[in-house]
Amino acid sequence: MGKLDGRRIAILATRGFEQSELQVPQQRLTEEGATVDIVSPRPGKITAWKETDWGDDVAVDRTLDEAAADQYDALVLPGGQINPDILRLDPNAVKFVREVYAAGKPVAAICHGPWLLVEAGILRGRHVTSWPSLRTDIINAGAEWSDEAVVADNGLITSRKPDDLDAFCAKIVEEMQEGRHSRRPSAAA
Repeated sequence: MGKLDGRRIAILATRGFEQSELQVPQQRLTEEGATVDIVSPRPGKITAWKETDWGDDVAVDRTLDEAAADQYDALVLPGGQINPDILRLDPNAVKFVREVYAAGKPVAAICHGPWLLVEAGILRGRHVTSWPSLRTDIINAGAEWSDEAVVADNGLITSRKPDDLDAFCAKIVEEMQEGRHSRRPSAAA
């Protein structure tokens, strides 16, 4: 029996996600018994960025039009520079992030993934980490930023980079076992 048996997790990504930041959480959360869906704006396959070049293709399980926040117990946002930059311009992606967060479910973002948290307006008053180049964006969004492997703030889990994936995945499992997180500032509309 896994720690996450019966749970369903969405990984929201599009072309240009950092390969390890999608595949490692997908594998670890699946090993813990969760059903993990790759959610993306369009059907088919999305191509990873693997450090310095294009990587593997990953099949999309559901499009954003087919996915709803109430279908999932948590949301994971992988980084890479391309992926979150594209998604933060997609109103449906931003809405999905905001809805999962507003429902009190764990939301986990790594590397450049917190750009989506900035765009969703959910960082004010939060304590987070990210890839260092996002520091100013995060502070300007009203959050406290620190340079740590992983930061959890009442169901909001953030991490810096692929080297931190072990801590990131462990914290996702821990926060999911805690259940919904109701004491957080409301997301911006």
